[in-house]
Amino acid sequence: MAKPPPSYPVPAVRPIPPAVVAERLVGDLVQKGSETWVRRLAEEPAQFADWPEGLDARLLEALARRGIARPYTHQARAIAAALDGQNTVVVTPTASGKTLCYNVPVLDRVLKDRSARALYLFPTKALAQDQLDELHGLVGAAGAAIGTFTYDGDTPADARRAVRQAGHIVLTNPDMLHTAILPHHTKWVQLFESLEFVVIDELHTYRGVFGSHVANVIRRLRRICQFYGSDPTFILCSATIANPGELAARLIGDAVEVIDENGAPRGERIVVVHNPPVVNRELGIRQSSLKAARDIAAQLIRSGVQTIVFAPSRVRVELLLTYLREALREKPGDPERVAGYRGGYLPNERRAIERGLREGTVRGVVATNALELGIDIGGMGASVVTGYPGSLASLWQQFGRAGRARESSLAVLVASSNPLDQYVANHPEFLFERGVEGAAIDPDNPYILASHLKCAAFELPFANGEQFGAHGEVMLDILVEEGVLQQANGRYYWMSEAYPAEEVSLRTASTDNFVIIEQGPKPRVIGECDRPSAPLLIHEDAIYIHRGQQYQVEHLDWDDKKAYVRPVAVDYYTDAQLAVELKVIAREREAAAAAGAWELGEVAVTFLATIFKKVKLHTHENVGWGQIAIPEENMHTAAAWLTFDERATAGLGRDELALGLEGIAHVLRNLAPVFCLCDARDLGADAQVRSPSTGKPTVYLYDMVPGGIGLAERVFEARDRIAAACLEAVRGCGCENGCPSCVGPQAERNSPAKRSAAVLLERVAGPRG
Repeated sequence: MAKPPPSYPVPAVRPIPPAVVAERLVGDLVQKGSETWVRRLAEEPAQFADWPEGLDARLLEALARRGIARPYTHQARAIAAALDGQNTVVVTPTASGKTLCYNVPVLDRVLKDRSARALYLFPTKALAQDQLDELHGLVGAAGAAIGTFTYDGDTPADARRAVRQAGHIVLTNPDMLHTAILPHHTKWVQLFESLEFVVIDELHTYRGVFGSHVANVIRRLRRICQFYGSDPTFILCSATIANPGELAARLIGDAVEVIDENGAPRGERIVVVHNPPVVNRELGIRQSSLKAARDIAAQLIRSGVQTIVFAPSRVRVELLLTYLREALREKPGDPERVAGYRGGYLPNERRAIERGLREGTVRGVVATNALELGIDIGGMGASVVTGYPGSLASLWQQFGRAGRARESSLAVLVASSNPLDQYVANHPEFLFERGVEGAAIDPDNPYILASHLKCAAFELPFANGEQFGAHGEVMLDILVEEGVLQQANGRYYWMSEAYPAEEVSLRTASTDNFVIIEQGPKPRVIGECDRPSAPLLIHEDAIYIHRGQQYQVEHLDWDDKKAYVRPVAVDYYTDAQLAVELKVIAREREAAAAAGAWELGEVAVTFLATIFKKVKLHTHENVGWGQIAIPEENMHTAAAWLTFDERATAGLGRDELALGLEGIAHVLRNLAPVFCLCDARDLGADAQVRSPSTGKPTVYLYDMVPGGIGLAERVFEARDRIAAACLEAVRGCGCENGCPSCVGPQAERNSPAKRSAAVLLERVAGPRG
């Protein structure tokens, strides 16, 4: 049985207003010689409207009892549109009351028609559970018997029948809809016959491979609704993104009305961009962003400001949590005031932390982007973001977790040394002058479409000529040739005994999750890890950190997906290295450069975890290494690549060329997301001194998604602007020979990496001959 999460007492500290704390904080940072930039965003008043006519009186009374006498303008518009049967997407900031935009029309319809049904989709189980509490409160206030249930992997078997029969409103996630509801639609006849509304919350999370999968799940949902004679209205909600209408329309396969004029109030927000000071000017090394974020968060928490700190990875969450706890522990035995929050924590741990944040007993939390979503954690006074998260949309979502209504809040971005962070730190106006990014999905990606065609055929036979994506008919014939489907009497029938939905993961290219088991007299599961992360995080001898406790991986059973660990107390953590091998399969487009060429095409990529380093806590120096023995992984995807001809490489020795290419790959991978509007983690990079595929020195950028989702094409189209930005970053960096802010850290003091990269970029971007 898992240990209960610790409780956190409320500290006897009188809170200081965030605005006062911000003045002190900025003063301290400037005094230390760091580069700090500040902008104040003024308070914005609320804009109210009247409720749409005809709402049920019981619902209006319930809202009034909960302190909601009138809706904000965006709420009134969204409710009216939904009740009028229009598909609607509401795009307003965090804490602007988007939940009311769908709860009011749904409850109004159910109160007036007891046969009406609604389906709510949230990207995570945690968010569904959080919204269930809000919905129960409103239903209770209305005094109505409306069956409202969550349906997910934690729902007991004996309760599932009641949900299917009595659920007026069913809250679930896309994964459960995909594997447990659509394949068993005959058990959900009452839902599908009377489905009036489908709510899709956190629309902005449905991007990339996940969004492409979910778009196909919605295709399957609408197909089954049509079979049962229903045609639900879709209500979608999103944080701010550039293309909400386009994304929503692609996700549901239908036109939508966009409501993006926010009527909710917002308190003053103080935005700080902090670039930690350079500690080694010769090597261009800055103070660690983790330590800078720790110092800022510790100062805020000591001042009584409840603070959320975002870190870019699970490992960094645990490191920052460890450092912050040490900084705040005034004497041995003092209770901890901060908690961690990330994927891999068990559900009861996450719920306890969320509750502690709402109640104020947890004064600080260190989290991955798992807390970007609208889970109710109360009103933080400050948000500290460690490293630019890869997109403006994500940054503003993380900033938005601090501040409620008219309360002032503080948002701090702590830049790391990588080129993307340094670009933002040196161009802070970028945060306000550039619009937020759009979200890209490709529902017709052949890998994804084929998977969902199988699932859809299992659910209902396909009729000849029936539309399901751009290439549906062609792929149905391919599946017939493969023996998966049979064509007879004008229909395509599922032929295999396999259950296709179980073989398709919506989140990754793999369906496998590893469980992490603490060894002992009573072994217990302490967490889980997705397959792509497993080779890097839970290889044998890895130090796996969970809630600040270190564990060493004693054995990894790759076939059974289990990692066995034991608690340890060591002064280091592990960092695994991944070797990449890339080959070109097909070329699609080419464009000349001054001393080379850009190309776009399909590639095969092989990943192999090779060695791991032991990295000392606090100093981050290497203190040892070990080998990793895990099978390689393969992926076919899309890539854009830049080749360099003899005019570009003239005068450069092999070692100089190799270091220059690696430097270009480093800066290219980090800056390309600014121009192709994606997260840096969505792109991979590889440099080859003599590529077997091109016969020339080549740098590749590829989609980190099987089949690709269009990012490589964006890189190809923005190639000249990206190359110019890379050259500017290398030329403008203040280091001598290369550093994390330009071509990457260099082991040798007189490394030619920076000079070689600059020469190659200058020549390839020069005037075309």
